[in-house]
Amino acid sequence: MEGTIHLEKRFFTEQKYRLFDSAAFSAAAWKFDSGIDALTLGNQRGFITILPFMGQMIWDAVFDGRNLTMKNMFSQPLPAGEIIETYGCYLFHSGMLRNGCPGPEDKHLLHGEMPCAPLGKADLVYGEKNGREFLRLEGRYEYVMGFGNHYLAQPSIELAPDSGVFEVTMSIKNLGGENMELMYMCHINPLFEKGAKLIQPMSYTPENVVTRISVPDHVRPTPEWQAFLQDVAAHPEKMSILDAPKNYNPEFVFFLKNLAADQNNLTHFLMKLKDGSGCYCSYSLKEFDHAVRWILANPDQSVAAFALPATCEPEGYTAEKAKGNIKTLKPGETRSFTVQTGYLSAAECLAKETLINAL
Repeated sequence: MEGTIHLEKRFFTEQKYRLFDSAAFSAAAWKFDSGIDALTLGNQRGFITILPFMGQMIWDAVFDGRNLTMKNMFSQPLPAGEIIETYGCYLFHSGMLRNGCPGPEDKHLLHGEMPCAPLGKADLVYGEKNGREFLRLEGRYEYVMGFGNHYLAQPSIELAPDSGVFEVTMSIKNLGGENMELMYMCHINPLFEKGAKLIQPMSYTPENVVTRISVPDHVRPTPEWQAFLQDVAAHPEKMSILDAPKNYNPEFVFFLKNLAADQNNLTHFLMKLKDGSGCYCSYSLKEFDHAVRWILANPDQSVAAFALPATCEPEGYTAEKAKGNIKTLKPGETRSFTVQTGYLSAAECLAKETLINAL
C-alpha cells in the first residue's frame, strides 16, 4: 500500500496540523515564529524536523532523547538567502553549481544556491518496500537563470520504523541545452561532544587525513591554533578523540582520502559518543569521490562534522576548478546521491564499529 499527501501552504500554521499517523510513524506540519514552514516526521525512536520549502534542510534530529544537531546561535530558522544567515541545522544540501567557501577570485555564495533554495513542491509519501514500511518527504526545485543554467533538483528524506538512521537523497538533472558544472556536498552537522571517538575506514596517516593548512578569510588564527595545526597535520591521530575543545577554535578542516568500502562499495563513518552510542554516516564511493571533516568548538557554535560526502573539496569554485574536481552534467543527464545518517544505540554502534574495523 502506498499513499501520497501533496503538501500545501495552508497546512502550515502556528498550531501543529497532524498529517499522518500509523503504528510506525507520525507527521505534523507547523510554522516557526519566524514564519518558516516545518514538517516533523517521527517514529518509535525519535523525530526529525525538516524545512520542506527551504532547501529541504533538516533543522533538528532527535533520537532516543538525544539532540544530534550542532550547537548554534539560532533558536529557530530565519528567512535567508544564504546559509550563513541561518546556520544551525543538522543537514543541508550544499551546491549545486557552486560549493564551499568562496576564495578571493570567487563571487558565489558560501555553499552555493541550494541550502536555502525555495522548493516549489513537496509531497509526503507512505509506503512499503522490501517488506518494510517507510515515510518519505519528496521535494522539487527548478533552478533557471536567463543566459545561465537550468536544472531540476529533487531531494528526499526517508524515515524507517524503529530506527535512528534515515536516508537522504539528492537527484539533479540538467535541463539546459549545454553542459552544466556540478559541485555538491551533503553537509551534515552533528553535535560536538568532548571525548567522542572518530572511527573511520582508513588509518590515521597524513596521507589519509590531510589537514587543511590554508586559512580562509573567516578564520582568525591564534599562535596556539597554528601550532596545533602543524602538529595535527603531521600526526592526525591526535584528533581521533575530541578531548580538547579549545584546540578546535577556530575551525579545523580535513580532507579524507583512501577510504575502504564494503562489498557493496559503501563506506562507513562513526562518531562514538561517551555513553557508547554514536552518530553515523554511510554512502557509496561511486557517487561521492571526496570526503571532508569539519571540527569547530567555541562558545557560540560547536560541531563535529566527522564525514561530509562530496563531489569536490570545499575550497570554492576557482580552487576546485584548478584541482580538476568540478563534475559535469551533459544536457538531460541525471546524477543521484544517497547518504545514510543519524543515530545508533550503543549496541548498534558496536556492530558498526566492528564492521568499520574489518574493512
